[in-house]
Amino acid sequence: MKFGIVVFPGSNCDHDAYRAIREGLGEEARFLWHKDQSLGDVDCLILPGGFSYGDYLRAGAIARFSPIMGAVTEFARRGGLVLGICNGFQILLEAGLLPGAMLRNRALKFVCRFVSLRVENRNTPFTHLCRPGQILKLPVKHGEGNYFADPDTLRLLQERDLVVLRYCTPSGEITVDANPNGALKNIAGVCNEAGNVFGLMPHPENASAEILGSVDGLFIFRSIVSSLKKRSDGYQVA
Repeated sequence: MKFGIVVFPGSNCDHDAYRAIREGLGEEARFLWHKDQSLGDVDCLILPGGFSYGDYLRAGAIARFSPIMGAVTEFARRGGLVLGICNGFQILLEAGLLPGAMLRNRALKFVCRFVSLRVENRNTPFTHLCRPGQILKLPVKHGEGNYFADPDTLRLLQERDLVVLRYCTPSGEITVDANPNGALKNIAGVCNEAGNVFGLMPHPENASAEILGSVDGLFIFRSIVSSLKKRSDGYQVA
């Protein structure tokens, strides 16, 4: 399977994602520059973490207008798998490919630590190898991870099972103290209605080897590969 990793000015987790794909999965990965207007023959796109364009205006606001985003939008429209991690999630929100918005962290401070996440929806191409309610240990590192949505959007998210991950305690309880940034309803990751676009604030690429302190991020990457293989065999996952 071929992964394309979009590099924006200010991206700083692009090589981490590359190593997770190449070394953690043994799959092919290539970098795509923000000025590119073609994605080539990739099977899955990753918008990595970082500070695209210095996070001027607000996180993801300028990257949303990069030349490559037209191709990203078309790829998503045709059902291609798109994974946005941290800043990549923020960009997908700004581009309207995912519902909601990001605010500054509740404490107005940058947060960098491991968190626990409960899998709320395993019926997606990104989580289908997870158990229902499985707890994942992944790191967060952001200053604007406070997910927000208006009441109508929040109702849509819950009714259509679009919330994929929530911050929780290590035992799986959804509590205020387990929420590192003040995100609405402890939301850590959401998908679109078609299920092929997924954004999350935690970093699965930084939890893809024992030396990093967790390998739980591989559940997400392996789910993607498994989903793509099922597609190529004529099956559809979520």
